Amino acid sequence: MQIALLGGTGDIGEGLALRFACDTDHDVLIGSRDASRAESNAREYGVELDKRGVEADVTGHDNADAAAAADVAVLAVPAYHLADTVAAIEGGLDDDTVLVTPAVGMKRDEDGFHYNRPGAGSVTAIAAEAAPEDVPVVGAYHNLPAARLADLDADLDVDTAIVGDDGDAVDTVTRLSEEIEGLRAVDAGPLSNAAEIEAITPLLINVAKNNDGMHDLGVRFE
Repeated sequence: MQIALLGGTGDIGEGLALRFACDTDHDVLIGSRDASRAESNAREYGVELDKRGVEADVTGHDNADAAAAADVAVLAVPAYHLADTVAAIEGGLDDDTVLVTPAVGMKRDEDGFHYNRPGAGSVTAIAAEAAPEDVPVVGAYHNLPAARLADLDADLDVDTAIVGDDGDAVDTVTRLSEEIEGLRAVDAGPLSNAAEIEAITPLLINVAKNNDGMHDLGVRFE
């Protein structure tokens, strides 16, 4: 399987790229608006994997080329770049591509971080509205601790809640996610439930900021 991390040079993109490359046999495509930056980061990820004796196919591309080659494309971009990124890649998407979004809208004031719910209802809904009609969209990876994800020496032991309206696409993302060691996928229902999942992220950040030793929080449902 070809997995594209669009915006794969950022924190969550880096973590997912390293984990997919380390723990699975799938090809990992790093995407960016700047292909040279994606190629540079892909080389850096390769060096990190080599240190651990991991042979993996990690390559850099511009976002459009990465998406066109992908079976699963993860929109690892900030919420405010989401619609523009989908518009830039939509020519390479089809009904065989699963589009995944972990983006969360947040705002910050002196009290901390707060969920910034968009008019569409959720950031995941924005992705679904922007995507071509025949391309399934799945929300996942919203609440993952990026630093722990990128540290291949760290145990994850976290869950990712998955939302989606296309059962086959949800199954694909679930199976793919659980190939990452220490990551469990849990079904959170249809896309209409995305806001509840997205809103957990600012809560985690606030708890992490206000409690010693809790800087890298994730979620585990028991």
